[in-house]
Amino acid sequence: MSTPPDGRPGALPQGLYAITDSQLLADDHTLLAACEQALAAGVVLLQYRDKSADAERRWRQATALAALGERFGVTLIVNDDLALAERLQQRWGERVGLHLGQQDTPLALARQRLGDSAIIGATCHASLTLAAQAADAGASYLAFGRFFASRTKPEAPPAPLSVLGEAARFGLPRVAIGGIEAATIGAARDAGAELLAVVNAIFASPDVAAAVRALEARLAPISEFRNC
Repeated sequence: MSTPPDGRPGALPQGLYAITDSQLLADDHTLLAACEQALAAGVVLLQYRDKSADAERRWRQATALAALGERFGVTLIVNDDLALAERLQQRWGERVGLHLGQQDTPLALARQRLGDSAIIGATCHASLTLAAQAADAGASYLAFGRFFASRTKPEAPPAPLSVLGEAARFGLPRVAIGGIEAATIGAARDAGAELLAVVNAIFASPDVAAAVRALEARLAPISEFRNC
């Protein structure tokens, strides 16, 4: 039900964007097994998110996920670690990208260091001002949310779905994040999101592949990007 990547490193697909959680996927085996199931079931973008101070573990897990992503033709997005993304790029090139929050590395610096073709996403919450700044700095996509009650970040400020439509002016793919599950994914898609970012509804499930398929069943077929 999702549009897969076209095979080009750095190409942005549409569909499910899975984000890992180090609490849900506490060890290497659990992480890799769950991500392999998710990718095999149709996830089109994968973000590795680990806020721990264990740099060796992050490197070990990220390299394994980058190799897994290469196998499935899916770009690995590293959350908030420019140095790690740069190291991974030395082997996997543009098959590795970066996602930045508002308190992270300046996006313009990340763009300079990762190159023009790398996927670099930006958290914009509910702010069109932040979105404009990210677009000007070279963002590849704009992430908005949370739109619904979130188990991952329950304290995150809410965002109206209307911001997704309003952000079309920037001409960049829009990501919806925060409480995206089977009951809400259709509303986020209909509001304008090309990518639907999911944590718990995928990785908290005892059957990751079935969870991905259930989410995809709520999405209408997407053959190509809508005009942003």
